Amino acid sequence: MTEFLRRFPLPVIVLAQLFGTSLWFSVNGVWLSFSRELGLGEPELGWMTLAVQAGFISGTLTLAVTGLADRFGASRIFALASVLGAVINAGFVLVAEHLPAALLLRFVTGLCLAGIYPLGMKMVIAWTPSHAGAALAWLVGMLTLGTALPHLMRGATLGMPWQWPLLGASMLAVVGGLLVLRLGDGPHLPKNAGRLGLKQGLAALAVPRFRAVAGGYIGHMWELYAFWMLVPLLVARELERLGRSEQLVPWLSFAIIAVGFVGCVLGGRLSRHLGSDWVARRALATSGLVCLCYPWLSGMPPVVLLVLLFIWGLAVIADSPQFSALAAATAPPQLVGSSLSVMNAVGFGVTLPAILLVSSLWEAQTTWVVLWLLPGPILGLIAFRGLRPQPSP
Repeated sequence: MTEFLRRFPLPVIVLAQLFGTSLWFSVNGVWLSFSRELGLGEPELGWMTLAVQAGFISGTLTLAVTGLADRFGASRIFALASVLGAVINAGFVLVAEHLPAALLLRFVTGLCLAGIYPLGMKMVIAWTPSHAGAALAWLVGMLTLGTALPHLMRGATLGMPWQWPLLGASMLAVVGGLLVLRLGDGPHLPKNAGRLGLKQGLAALAVPRFRAVAGGYIGHMWELYAFWMLVPLLVARELERLGRSEQLVPWLSFAIIAVGFVGCVLGGRLSRHLGSDWVARRALATSGLVCLCYPWLSGMPPVVLLVLLFIWGLAVIADSPQFSALAAATAPPQLVGSSLSVMNAVGFGVTLPAILLVSSLWEAQTTWVVLWLLPGPILGLIAFRGLRPQPSP
């Protein structure tokens, strides 16, 4: 079994990543039936989403401070985090009606996810170093599908008891962890037995090229999750203008976010010929341009706005795997895990104020609120100028 898995390391890691990250938005996916049964509203959903984000940030910082990401095998951390996350996610069913306990378990779920997503990136780099940009595109594409899935579930599982999909996500996470454990660590990253910590994790920031990549990634993250949060609101506005049923909101929201999977895969294919830096620059510039134009075109026919949202959804995530590949290539080789953990922690950290800002201003500013996302692409592109273009492979 192990030998068979090692013949196809990338599909195994990508599948395990999809299964493991199904925990991320598991509550969002059952929210309609869940909120009806427990009498909760959208503010509580927002807090639960932010709790997971805060847990993920805390987890990535913990990995960086302790150096666990480079001191122990990535496959073991991934498997342990998947199983623990599955148990915590299943435990949510028992405490869901008690908001403080529910928020705590969502926070701990985010902690566990910090052992899945960054370590999945490290494993991809360890198994497929010659085409990391294309390989990471599949990994981030699966994360994008996991983000979109709750919107699909909102439309498709209204009659299902909300506990079932949650427990299903836990089962998938366990399967993903076991797959990665059997696969094991890749052969292409040096092992480090020394004492590592936050200081070593931050050491990559002394490298100008890594610093430029990290700056571009942080700008991208300011825009990404806030945009994903706004998608249902923007879609609902256009459907109302069309006079169509609001039941179409989750289906269109799923499609607009899920199209980012296509953007990731296409970007990965282009990166093999044109380079990761070429793809990342143009994807970030495209999403920034749509962000700039969108509110000024808000009086156009609704179909035009929906097309723009699809373009935005395609471009907004296509640069993410390329930033990760560039970060791995520019960080000190023995500190890749810690460096990626620090970069992820800071990147996800900026998603919190961005989400809070646009959600609080939506009612007053509607479509114009998207301009608050524009500083992300602009500052990211400015920072990314410090990375000199590399020759195509």
